[in-house]
Amino acid sequence: MNGSGLWHAEQAWLGRPATDVLIEVKDGRIEAIIEGVPPPPGAVVLEGWTIPGLANVHSHAFQHMLRGTAESGAGDFWAWRQEMYRRTDWDPADYYRYSRFVYQEMVEAGITAVGEFHYLHRHGNELGEAVIKAASEVGIRITLIDACYLRGGLDWRPLDEAQQTFSDGDVEHWARRVDRLKDAEGVRIGAAIHSVRAVDPKSMREVAAWARERKAPLHAHLAEQPAEVEECRTVEGCTPAELFEREGILGPDLTVVHAIHVDQHDISLLGANNVTVCACSTTERDLGDRVGPLRALADAGCPIAVGSDSNAVIDILEEARALELDQRRATGRRVLHQPEELLEAATKNGMRALGWEAGELKKGMLADFVTLDQPRDTARRQIDPAYVVYGYSACDVSNVVVGGTTVVSEEGRVRAGHSE
Repeated sequence: MNGSGLWHAEQAWLGRPATDVLIEVKDGRIEAIIEGVPPPPGAVVLEGWTIPGLANVHSHAFQHMLRGTAESGAGDFWAWRQEMYRRTDWDPADYYRYSRFVYQEMVEAGITAVGEFHYLHRHGNELGEAVIKAASEVGIRITLIDACYLRGGLDWRPLDEAQQTFSDGDVEHWARRVDRLKDAEGVRIGAAIHSVRAVDPKSMREVAAWARERKAPLHAHLAEQPAEVEECRTVEGCTPAELFEREGILGPDLTVVHAIHVDQHDISLLGANNVTVCACSTTERDLGDRVGPLRALADAGCPIAVGSDSNAVIDILEEARALELDQRRATGRRVLHQPEELLEAATKNGMRALGWEAGELKKGMLADFVTLDQPRDTARRQIDPAYVVYGYSACDVSNVVVGGTTVVSEEGRVRAGHSE
């Protein structure tokens, strides 16, 4: 991921449309961007529309196994969860191979960084190390968001058999284990409070302190299900967002996933603390999770990002447009988010949530960029965020560069695995 070279984009999104853009990369970062110049000798010509690399803020790689297998019968989120629990027992070698397959699909979809929300701790750090190895070999950046998981519910009911494999027993053992994981090239280690159900207030404070002492990404599931919110009200006398506020968890370094069942006071708290909200629309659709108030959260001050979550679908452009389109059906209104906002959710906001200096094509940023095929029916059209978000999908990705290294090329959309 420390490649160097020259790339020439026919059209590129620099926060605005630009044509004939020369991208000079040195040691994995953008050294210069020059507009309105022809391609010099030796430059890689990118035909089509070039945008910053896409960020997948929330992934559970193993849940990809559920794709197409839980679509008959009936049930709700909790029934799906029991089915998911049956896929949590992995041998490290098998998990490496499967994660590599999942991450290959991601990078071919233009995803240059993934946040793996990891709670499979049966083998200590072995499964976390397996996904790091898989991501590194594929060429995708990974933020391993290691989740603390200690209890079966807010009432401290015991962990069931599957949940026991997620737990380190207590937060001190969690911290000692995660301390053995280290940042590396293309790898960041983050921390997660799995949920208010799974982590008690004292322990969630310690997880947040661990992350903040290391300036590491801090994530949490929040208010995905009404049952979680009601249980929190019953036991703690407040909503999950209010509990996070009470315990000092909220802040601009926190990313909460889902935030669907939040009230106006919750929205105000999250916005006042500039908490990033990660929407996972394709998974939320799949699980019948309803539609969160994302426009209200954004207006309150929350940056919005997106993730593939269960990986039933791996397409960050679909996640970006879905967060808008689902709200249209829920509210009866159109264009709650401008196309530029949706593209920013898929790039800049997501990269920030994962701890990467990427998501923008400008000097000094990591050299992660994606090229999409030119629209067939609008060959002379200027690059346009509305068309990027609403007219493209993962299958339109023709070239992917991560840190100045080509990892997907248009010749068969296969991993190139070399620096230019």
